[in-house]
Amino acid sequence: MKKEAILQVNGIYKSFGVVKALKDVSVSFLPGEIHGLIGENGSGKSTLSSIISGIYSCDQGEMILEGKVYKPTSIMDGEKHGICMIVQEMGTIGGITVAANVFAGKEELFSRLGIVNRKAMNRAAQEALDKIGASYIKAENKIDEESFENRKIVEIARAMFNDVKVLIIDETTTALSQKGRELIYQIMNRLKDENKVVIFISHDLDELTEHCNTVTVLRDGVYIKTLYGEEIQPDVMRQLMIGREVQDNYYRDDYEDYRGGEDVITMEDVCTEGGLKHVSFTLKKGEILGIGGLTDSGMHDLGRTVFGLEKCEKGSVYLSSSGEKIQSPQKAIRHKIGYVSKNRDKESILNQSNIMDNICLPSYDKIRQGIYIAPKAERNLAQQESDVLKIKMSSLKQLCGQLSGGNKQKVALAKWLGNDSDILILDCPTRGIDVGVKAAIYKLMDDYRKEGKSILMISEELPELIGMSDRILILKDGMVTKEFKRSRELTESEAIKYMI
Repeated sequence: MKKEAILQVNGIYKSFGVVKALKDVSVSFLPGEIHGLIGENGSGKSTLSSIISGIYSCDQGEMILEGKVYKPTSIMDGEKHGICMIVQEMGTIGGITVAANVFAGKEELFSRLGIVNRKAMNRAAQEALDKIGASYIKAENKIDEESFENRKIVEIARAMFNDVKVLIIDETTTALSQKGRELIYQIMNRLKDENKVVIFISHDLDELTEHCNTVTVLRDGVYIKTLYGEEIQPDVMRQLMIGREVQDNYYRDDYEDYRGGEDVITMEDVCTEGGLKHVSFTLKKGEILGIGGLTDSGMHDLGRTVFGLEKCEKGSVYLSSSGEKIQSPQKAIRHKIGYVSKNRDKESILNQSNIMDNICLPSYDKIRQGIYIAPKAERNLAQQESDVLKIKMSSLKQLCGQLSGGNKQKVALAKWLGNDSDILILDCPTRGIDVGVKAAIYKLMDDYRKEGKSILMISEELPELIGMSDRILILKDGMVTKEFKRSRELTESEAIKYMI
């Protein structure tokens, strides 16, 4: 007997200006499905999930939820109907507690005569966190004190407190450590067993193959095909997403003994409030130096410290040739150092500014003539870099906040390439980037190092670290525990020994 769909989307259209994000998309989501939603950046998957959750309204078409017409007016209205979404970027509210985030918009549950009972709210939030296996996060803590990963877990606790019918997970696993991912997978399987629906957006095709029983492919805003069971294979998904064959192996294939050029950046005996403990290393000219570890190992703090965003309590970061210290982002930029943060929307781009302004921002000294900046010079620089990275956009005037996650990442990279940066600090550079673009990003990185420039690449993906780095430093508890040189024999299991 055929199951009735919990959610049906029929003939959905959505445009942003001249960009047609979705064109006549229809999909059924059945009880007990972990339903993968995949496609290249700009394919429409995040737009569709945003319409389902209530963030956007569609231009045309309808949605049916449990047999009734469903027209959410906001994300909170969607939650009231049992549709919850965990977004790719930061979805928590700063300046308030963990508990207040869990119950944002639901304060009336703990209010009497307009006064919120904070103790009762804290208890209920802690129970919600304990229920999903996150008792290590304390409800009374300020959300700003928590790591990026813990904030994502708080979003999950918020979603699971509702009577969830459909849980949308939009690229969330790319921001989590293995511990956080396992927690997500457990929740997905629990909802599957309860005959609920999980809509799972991911660029990791192996992850989709392992966890999904249904996968729908979108391409350029158009429905392509839905796969079931044994049809869900990486090669099949890859070809449907891109419309052509793509080789699976897109890492570097050179393994000659790298001796490196002169040192360009030195970190010497650095301790930080963020958690680095007596960290020392050098980055060489023409080198990709990989930094690996668990999420809370200090590796993300390392990137921020090299760029001058975090201060050294002890030790220093300096230019190896001159000894000049890097103590602020302004000084880093003057010395042609660029930084792409893992927290893209908060630290790498300005969502309420357009693509041209974002790309040109670090380069105004380069393109100005005296105090005058010619609009044509701005346009030429932005167009050149957006063409190199093939950014999907309606125009250079499109707001970055309207772009897909992957195209935002391309803008974040484009601004530093446009500034002729000699050193790039890339924190999780391919997070939220689809399989078709990932190969192009890796080629760009390889070409960059061949030009004699240097990359400090921080990554939570071991295949990426092993496949792209000349050397790898492993961090644990804020300290360097091991250095590996590039080698065909290096395995993930060998690297993991020094992380845990």
